[in-house]
This record gives sequence, C-alpha cells and structure tokens, in this order.
Amino acid sequence: MDAQVAVIGVGSIGSMALWQLARQGVDAIGFERYAPGHDQAAAGGESRIFRTAYLEGPGYVPLLLRARELWRELEEESGQSLLTLNGGLMIGHAESESMRNVLESAARFDLPHQVLDAEQMAARYPQHRMLPGEIAFFDEWAGVLRPEFAVLAAARAARTRGARLVTGHSVTGIEPFSDGVRVHTAVRTYTVEQAVLTAGPWTGRFAPELADQVTPKKLVMTWYPALDVDAYRPDRFPIFIRESGDVHIFGIPTLDGGSVKVAPHASYGDLADADDLDRNVPPGDLKSINRAVAELLPGLLPTPVRISSYMDAYTSDGHGLVGALPGVDNVWLLGAFSGHGFKLATAFGQVAADLVTDGKTNLPIEQLDPARFIG
Repeated sequence: MDAQVAVIGVGSIGSMALWQLARQGVDAIGFERYAPGHDQAAAGGESRIFRTAYLEGPGYVPLLLRARELWRELEEESGQSLLTLNGGLMIGHAESESMRNVLESAARFDLPHQVLDAEQMAARYPQHRMLPGEIAFFDEWAGVLRPEFAVLAAARAARTRGARLVTGHSVTGIEPFSDGVRVHTAVRTYTVEQAVLTAGPWTGRFAPELADQVTPKKLVMTWYPALDVDAYRPDRFPIFIRESGDVHIFGIPTLDGGSVKVAPHASYGDLADADDLDRNVPPGDLKSINRAVAELLPGLLPTPVRISSYMDAYTSDGHGLVGALPGVDNVWLLGAFSGHGFKLATAFGQVAADLVTDGKTNLPIEQLDPARFIG
C-alpha cells in the first residue's frame, strides 16, 4: 500500500479533508491536478460568504457552527487570517420561504441576530435600496472567507503534519477492489486502503452512477467601483444575500480598496464537461447583474471593473453529496455542493476524516447521502 487514504482533489473540501486526516495521524496522499489554492474550479474569486442563519434551511446550522470553530482552529494552526466576521444581511420579502428559513434557523439555535425594517436599514445601511415589503435579517456570525488562502493554508498544515501531496498531473480514474482502491494517474498507479473523492466540478466523472444528477456549471463573479469606497469597507458594509423578486444576488465588502463584489446566485450556464470551461464572458451576459446593481445598490457604478469565471458542480436538488460512493464501502464522496459549500468546508473535512476512521460521523449529514439518488 502507498498510503492508508487517497484524497482525490485538494481544493475547497479536499484540502480540509487532508488536513483533518493528518491531524488524526492517518497516512494520506492528496492528488491535485493543479496546485492547492488555484483558481481553476470552485475556490477562486478572492472571497466567499460565511453565514450561520441559513436560507437553505436550519438543518445546516450544526454543520455551520462546527465549521466556524474549525475555521478558527485552522487560522491558529496556519497563522493566517481567513475568516472576518463583519456580519451579514439577508434581505427579502418578509413572507418569503428563504426569510422564514433564516428566522427559523435563528430561533431554533439561538443565533445572535437582529431584524431590520426599511427605515432601520436606511439609517444603518443606506448602501441598499429596499423594496416594498422587504425586511433585512442581520446575522452577527456572518462574514468573509478568503478561499484561495484557506485552501493553501489547509494543504500546508496537512503536509506539516505528514500528509503527502502529488500535484501537476490528473487522476485518470479510481478502481475500488476488495482490499483497497487503485488510483490511476498519468504517471503511475497508487494503491491505498480507502479514497476520499473531493473532485468538485469533476464529481460526475468519478461517480458515473450519479452523473445524471450532477452538472458542472459556469459561475461569473463581478466587482463594481464604489462612489464612496469607505462606505463599503467591512466595518460599514456587511456581506449580504438578497432575494428581491426575480433578483437573487450576493455581495461582499471591498477587499481591494476600490471595488465591491456583487454577483448572482444563479450560474451562467451548464457545462458538458468541467474541462470545457470558457472563462470569457460576453458583455451581454452581464445585463441582468448590472441592472440589479443599478436598481438596488445606488452607490455603485453598474459597470464592472473586474470579471472572473469559475465553476462548481450542482446536484438536481441543490444539496451536496456526502457519504459512501453508492455500492462501494471504501470510497467516500464529498462533492457537488451546488454553490454553497465553501463556508462548510472545514466541517466537511472533519466529516471525511470521521468516515475514513469510524465509518460514521456525529455531524448531521443524513440529508446529503448520495444514495438518495439511487434506485
């Protein structure tokens, strides 16, 4: 055997899995076609949102609370600042399902928060133009993550603890057998006892039985110049997620001192294969996000000064895949988080290590079982 465990893909989730396995003394090898911290898949784009009161439902809150603890542990171990908790605004119609989910999350888990009406928003956060019937939920435990630095920090921490890393060439396939798993690369074949499949947009390639439920999608992030940049610094402009009618957008305070990241929740289209990503963005594709910025964020100029393309894998029901690869007892799948996985990455790293060492975890992942799509 070359190692106890192989981690296939050392990106958002794989880097954290490798770190957690190394922390538990497991002999692990990570395989990454680029290098940790790259911007070719789901972890690029300078920033990601962290939040605890969850639009997608309260079932995620225990995972988010554990993730928050682990982000701090990774910061301590790496010596890097990765998570800034400057608060977060969830803006939408008071009667919408997403706002009900947020309020239920806060009530069930006693999350520190405030509910703001339009008048209070105008006084505290005039950067936002509120629409009739809208409220804002302020999540005190929300903020900004630095994804590229976080992935690199976790990978380096894993190596410091003894994990190995193979970079620069692709895994061409995995082959489970009765006593282990063969990991085929362009250079050689490795044999391990178990594998953790964290391939992000390439998830369907390594889990063909789930390929019809998993789609890689193109994501585009845009940064807009601020008329008064001081109004958009982290201490004055919390992260936000907004659902105003058909407009579903998110935003992050300025990190570069001049522009503000605002982008849609929606993807910019499906990809037949994750290797097919075209990072070019035709100007016409930006009309809807530019229009939303002009309507809802009047302090920003509605023409972006920076545009970047990335991708992620989405399941047909919008929830990730976490658990045993169907029909296999020594390959664990964590992927297709459908655009909202990075904030949870540290917790899923722990989940991966728990599954490898114990075959189960105390964190709630039942709703993410890949088997829900089988049979």
